[in-house]
Amino acid sequence: MGKITGFLEIDRHDRSYEPPAARLKTWREFTRALPPKEVSLQAARCMNCGIPYCHNGCPVNNLIPDWNDLVYQDQWKTALYTLHSTNNFPEFTGRICPAPCEAACTLNIDDNSVTIKTIECQIVDRGWDEGWIVPEPPAVRTGKSVAVIGSGPAGLACAQQLARAGHAVTVFEKSDRIGGLLRYGIPDFKMEKSLIDRRIAQMEAEGVVFRPGVHVGGVVSVDQLRAAHDVVVLAGGAEWPRDLDLPPHNFSGVHFAMEFLTQQNKRVAGDEEDIAAPLGAISAAGKHVVVIGGGDTGSDCIGTSNRQGAASVVQLEIMPEPPARENKALTWPDWPLKLRTSSSQEEGCERDFAVATKRALGSDGRLEGLECVRLEWTAGPDGRMRMTEVTGSEFTLKADLVLLAMGFLGPHHDGLLEQAAVELDPRGNVAAKVTDYKTSVDAIHACGDMRRGQSLVVWAIREGRQCARAVDEALMGASDLPR
Repeated sequence: MGKITGFLEIDRHDRSYEPPAARLKTWREFTRALPPKEVSLQAARCMNCGIPYCHNGCPVNNLIPDWNDLVYQDQWKTALYTLHSTNNFPEFTGRICPAPCEAACTLNIDDNSVTIKTIECQIVDRGWDEGWIVPEPPAVRTGKSVAVIGSGPAGLACAQQLARAGHAVTVFEKSDRIGGLLRYGIPDFKMEKSLIDRRIAQMEAEGVVFRPGVHVGGVVSVDQLRAAHDVVVLAGGAEWPRDLDLPPHNFSGVHFAMEFLTQQNKRVAGDEEDIAAPLGAISAAGKHVVVIGGGDTGSDCIGTSNRQGAASVVQLEIMPEPPARENKALTWPDWPLKLRTSSSQEEGCERDFAVATKRALGSDGRLEGLECVRLEWTAGPDGRMRMTEVTGSEFTLKADLVLLAMGFLGPHHDGLLEQAAVELDPRGNVAAKVTDYKTSVDAIHACGDMRRGQSLVVWAIREGRQCARAVDEALMGASDLPR
């Protein structure tokens, strides 16, 4: 694959970013694409390694060596076809996926992996620029109808696959716009929303009907959908945020990350500020911001806070600081635990590890700070890591705005799932096996984060595609859709 000696002759070269001073002034994407000739050279580095571990590293099983070779041979259109054969939305994953494929790359043994994510993104971006990506309506309609609840990556992938199989598909979304987490959970500087809009237009031309602003389990019941459709797919995501157990307080200024990020995405979309809303307007402008949680959502809060003009940003993580470099002999080709610095953290942020937040401090109803304590992590008798507070390590942080970005516990159980009456697994997610994605209720399937719990966009796309095949097979007795 690629050039036989390419990995020996060509150095790794990835996309670059606009300088922080420039990109902090705008909400646009700031990644600088590589010239096509340079992309071809990077694709040439893909070696004939015998066992392409990148396949296993990629949840959608992208045919990475195949399209790397096609790009190297300047066959970009065929590369796009190959890419789309496993991934409906590579422009999404090419921007926001953490790239477990690169961690699994054989060349990553010496930290020099192929720039898989960049090549993937530039294949699909060129496909749009060249007009190669067009609607693919089915030749024959089956007469079967499917309701997909949720328009995140799982729901969109499932809907597109089912529509191309000839079924009548309607996607229901409780928010005012289609896209789910992609629309309101990912900042525009990481992924501009025009990327979603053009996919929606493609899917509409393929026959998918979108109904935003319809809350299933609220204004529309699950029974109504079951009566009107042959199959219902639950793809509503995992939206129940993990809360912080602080002593009761009446201070304003403590918010869940998604409340903060959603408001800003609506501003960028041109919506008027609704200061009369229950939460009021949330802004980091001129404030001392503390982000609790060290993952991607926390990084999104950092980038958003800095663009809003925060006075300072501190990010707290309850776990100890990971090593700067993983032990390859122990971890490769699996995803390694190591210290990573996101583009948002590079823009300005103080990070602190092994810290627990004890209580909020303030006066006259206004948040003024946080009382924190340092933690020590040690292995218990069962081998599990346990945390203990370090005596005398208490300290306070100045804080006008606290953003809770500690992950999600699973889907909300009231409303939709209550009405669907489906069984839940021990973690509170919808119980459904990956063999058929069927729930305990006849003609109701589930996929994405609502089934597997909080995960990556690329995992949601995989589950949506596999669920679509299972639904097609249930409706027709057999399916030609890829799994």
